[in-house]
Amino acid sequence: MAEVYSDIDFAKLDISRSERTGMPETIYCAGKNKHQLLKILQTFAEHKVAVLGTRCSQEQFEFVSSAGLDVVYDEMSKILRLNGQAMTSLYGSIAVCTGGTADIPVAEEAALTAEFCGAEVKRFYDVGIAGLHRLLHKVEDIRMADVIIAVAGMEGALPSVLAGLVKAPVIAVPTSVGYGASFGGLAPLLTMINSCAAGVSVVNIDNGFGAAVQACRILNLKGKNND
Repeated sequence: MAEVYSDIDFAKLDISRSERTGMPETIYCAGKNKHQLLKILQTFAEHKVAVLGTRCSQEQFEFVSSAGLDVVYDEMSKILRLNGQAMTSLYGSIAVCTGGTADIPVAEEAALTAEFCGAEVKRFYDVGIAGLHRLLHKVEDIRMADVIIAVAGMEGALPSVLAGLVKAPVIAVPTSVGYGASFGGLAPLLTMINSCAAGVSVVNIDNGFGAAVQACRILNLKGKNND
């Protein structure tokens, strides 16, 4: 397999990432000006590479879209998708769960990333432990998933509760949702790292993208084992 990248002076674009890792190339849009983002996307489009953009602003999307690129944008998750060669469908499914409605933007970043990578995603939103009956009402459906992404702010207890109820691995995503003493997501991060239920792994605060990639890598291995 040839290792290929495209040098456009201010960036070196990884054209062969999907062949090497099984995951699509992703652009972190925040911090890039709209002209840089346009040039990056145009280069990938020329190579017919499917690309995901995270943390994309509405202004950035409107600029690259007006230039004629075939892009799709989701305002809630700030996910941008450049159409190209579709990713191979993954074996199994991912359940994305949130503690509350305020966690949905991060959860949607995870869900849309996983779908872009070829995973089947089922959403279970607002099933936090403040009303545990809501989670218990959905737990049989959640148990059907092969990997679970649990997104929560405040004290971040949802992943630990889920890990005590299911067989699938649980990927915890702390969010910056909460009052002052949550310290912008640090409190749920520490709760998740210290989960008393086994089988919980934790990604960075608000990192729905990272959780989705980890979940999809698990499905990749599951698919190989079922070939």
